Amino acid sequence: MGKEIINSLGKIEISEEVISTIAGATAVECYGLVGMASRKISDGFVDLLGRENLARGVVVSIKDNEVVIDLHIVVGYGVRISEVAANVMERVRYTTEKLTGLNVSHVNVNVQGVRVLE
Repeated sequence: MGKEIINSLGKIEISEEVISTIAGATAVECYGLVGMASRKISDGFVDLLGRENLARGVVVSIKDNEVVIDLHIVVGYGVRISEVAANVMERVRYTTEKLTGLNVSHVNVNVQGVRVLE
């Protein structure tokens, strides 16, 4: 569905896919992140998504002018998962709010796997 903003100049519609792309692109810039993972885990295997599919690892919900973002990520082996997740949460919230003007209430990080950094 997305979010509609009305101001004196007209109407702005921001789709959930746009928010997903912003969140996914911001997340992969964070240190310790190998990439985004598919939302579905089939047979215990995690699919690492390429740059063109970043939004597939993100779920966006908009309710009562609040945006909730769920990220499915793969972290690098040897990094502290809690610090990587906290950094991802902070940067995704900041960037999404800055670019869209929407209030992000929660950023949930789901670590789907660990891969060796190359």
